[in-house]
Amino acid sequence: MSVRTLVFALLFVLPPALKPWVLRVCCGARIGRHVQIGWFASVMGRHISLGDHCAIRALTFIRCDGDVIIGPYALVSSFTLVYGARGLRLGAHSYVGPQCLINTEEEVHIGNWSALGARCMVYTHGSFLPYTEGYWVRFGRVTVGDYVWCAAGVFFQPGAEVGDNSFVNSRAVVSGALPPGSVADGNPARVISPMERMRRTLNPRQRDAAIGQMLRHFSDLILNDGMGLATREERNALRFTYRQQAYRIAIAPAHGPLPAPDAPGERTIWLVNRSDWRPPAPGLWLDLERKRMIAGRDRIYIELMLFLKRYYGIQLEYEERY
Repeated sequence: MSVRTLVFALLFVLPPALKPWVLRVCCGARIGRHVQIGWFASVMGRHISLGDHCAIRALTFIRCDGDVIIGPYALVSSFTLVYGARGLRLGAHSYVGPQCLINTEEEVHIGNWSALGARCMVYTHGSFLPYTEGYWVRFGRVTVGDYVWCAAGVFFQPGAEVGDNSFVNSRAVVSGALPPGSVADGNPARVISPMERMRRTLNPRQRDAAIGQMLRHFSDLILNDGMGLATREERNALRFTYRQQAYRIAIAPAHGPLPAPDAPGERTIWLVNRSDWRPPAPGLWLDLERKRMIAGRDRIYIELMLFLKRYYGIQLEYEERY
């Protein structure tokens, strides 16, 4: 039994806090800041690189003989299985949904800001019947470009390729190459529309309106229904009380006046859509224009950040401070 196999087994039972350290010491892995590897999850490859703030959730297994490179802020969900003789490369802010299966007999590359929905399957090798008796064998790397959304249950055959800025509908079977800027569906997957026809172009005022819509949805779904809080809507702001702390979630719009400063004893969380503007320290803020946020442990702040990511695809990076 090789050292890497032993380490792979050991990682399965170790507490999450120890796993990055063991990979760094025992395997020479490059581990970024705030990397998370969940309970009963393990990862192994010839060379391992895990970027800042990436996460491998509980009960996920990644065992490749090639390189395993997971970019910053990437997320591999629970119950995912990755295995094979080659390697896996996940780009920055990429996402692999729960219960996905990825076969890496050939290389699998998933680009930046790209996602595989729940129960997607990726195969780079197909055979069962004997090749020496005339049956076929198929090998081929699978490549998914940048800004690609593959909905739940998409199946990738060996050699499949999806170009940048595309969407593949649920249950589609990708067997060849889809060009950039495609909306695809069916078995086999075919282009049914250009992406630009499906995507809206928002001016700053429309972005302000979209942020207001998301804030109202957050109020209804998370604060009212989920946490049982009573909220009061105001112009570009939302007020409520949580654990005897007065809160305000305020929008800093692209144009026009800003909401009033904090009331005494009030905690404000800012949704920023204004260039080169920051609330005074130590305020909490999510900059939706520049896709940045500040580190904070406040529960409402974290709930809002996760809500925007889960329901509206808004992924933010931490503001670097020097």
